[in-house]
Amino acid sequence: MKKLFNLRPADALTIVFVSVLLLITLIFNSSIPKRLLLISIYAALLISQFIILRFRDRNRFMRITYDLVFPIMCVIILFDSLEWVVHYVNPKDIDPLLVRLDYIIFGNHPTVMLEAIMNPLLTDILQTAYSTYYFLPVVFGIALLRNNQRKEFDRSLFLILFCFYLSYLGYIIWPALGPRFALAHLQTQRLEGFFIAEPMQNLLNRLEGIKRDAFPSGHTGVALTVLYLAYNYKKTLFRIYLPFVILLLFSTVYCRYHYVVDVIAGVILVAAAIFFGEIYYKWQEKRPDKT
Repeated sequence: MKKLFNLRPADALTIVFVSVLLLITLIFNSSIPKRLLLISIYAALLISQFIILRFRDRNRFMRITYDLVFPIMCVIILFDSLEWVVHYVNPKDIDPLLVRLDYIIFGNHPTVMLEAIMNPLLTDILQTAYSTYYFLPVVFGIALLRNNQRKEFDRSLFLILFCFYLSYLGYIIWPALGPRFALAHLQTQRLEGFFIAEPMQNLLNRLEGIKRDAFPSGHTGVALTVLYLAYNYKKTLFRIYLPFVILLLFSTVYCRYHYVVDVIAGVILVAAAIFFGEIYYKWQEKRPDKT
């Protein structure tokens, strides 16, 4: 039993966040059409978490599941579940406010302004850069584990998950569709690449669906969190990641997924995740019962 409750900060964080989503679903159950499905999903994740904690050291498969497979599944499943939560919990989108803020800053809509430099090759490059977001944290985690950097991996996993979960809460509090929907009527050119951009866009649209996940920019927050951790623990990987992350940040607006203010909020998100996450992690490490 002691082993079961010897939680990493990342484990405790996931349990708390899934419990929060479960509580939100129960509180707003009359407004959420798929409430029974959501309750089942969140309960299954909590049960799975405790089962994995119980058998994490049984064999190599369970250890890989504990370290990589289950955290990745949580990020994907919880993100996907937001499609059935956000609009029913908070039906008022803040796109009009975000559009106004961008216009105040630039005197125009950035996605419309970027049509001046749009070309198929650049679109292919930036759509590819945008999609690297899904691989940056996974490759980084594998690199740490292969180098037997267990403490660094545990700390990185916590901070990356913390950034993901904070962004998910942001989507519930400030739902926004993003400029590809809100400003579609103002765009005079389609985003067209040579052969990469459109298949990637279609794939992402099928995988992500239509979610109110623009503010804050999770792509910005998670990518910068991984870059920060790579700078601390994997300098070689940091140098490889840096140009990809720079292109990724630009692509969020160019590819019309985010407003510029979303990206700014994403920078604030990563700063908050690292600042408060590091404080919590250091407190956890100093606990007298830590083993």
